[in-house]
Amino acid sequence: MKRLELSIFNDKALREKKPVFNLYAEKDTDKEFANVLDNESLIKNIIKSNPEKGFELVFKKYYKPLCNHAIRYVYSKEIAEDIVSEIFANVWRKKLFETITGSYRAYLYQALRNNIYNYLKNEFAKKPDFLNNKDEEGLFECDTPQKILLFDELNNKIGESINSFSPQCQKVFLMSRVEGKKNREIAEELDIKLKTVEAHMMKALAILKNSLSAYLK
Repeated sequence: MKRLELSIFNDKALREKKPVFNLYAEKDTDKEFANVLDNESLIKNIIKSNPEKGFELVFKKYYKPLCNHAIRYVYSKEIAEDIVSEIFANVWRKKLFETITGSYRAYLYQALRNNIYNYLKNEFAKKPDFLNNKDEEGLFECDTPQKILLFDELNNKIGESINSFSPQCQKVFLMSRVEGKKNREIAEELDIKLKTVEAHMMKALAILKNSLSAYLK
């Protein structure tokens, strides 16, 4: 999944040592957009006259909240960024912002649920057959109350699974997936063998795959 390279999407609000679920803190430079960002109707009017500027405002309004939501499920800031960036790229590339009749928020969060579900299924399902469950847009439709409930249950199950890791295994997993550190860096920082890091990661992923497979059929 390729990151967006357009300047309007180069949002670098990540800071090390931030809480896992608050990696995308508000910046002072966003204050000038505050009044506009609070009003989707105004953004839609701007899009009609200036699509690039209007879409930039949609991005500024929702990129960070979407990334914060995504990381609760994928436990990786890079993967969260990739998933969210791909959604915005798809909306811009196909000019979907011209056809969205409801709120941008509802559309973007549904697209996020779809993409997260597909990612998790591809990553952790015992028999990853997610390609057979895609609609014509390439997304699994998590669009009914039952599916949304199942999706929310996934979040709880992921948290339970990670909490079940041994303290060392959990630390290694979060350093790798959330902080984006290489195995060798983790080994040096924790003063353990590289093979020990690799073993912890294999065990963590195996536990996740086993516990999530029932939710990713």
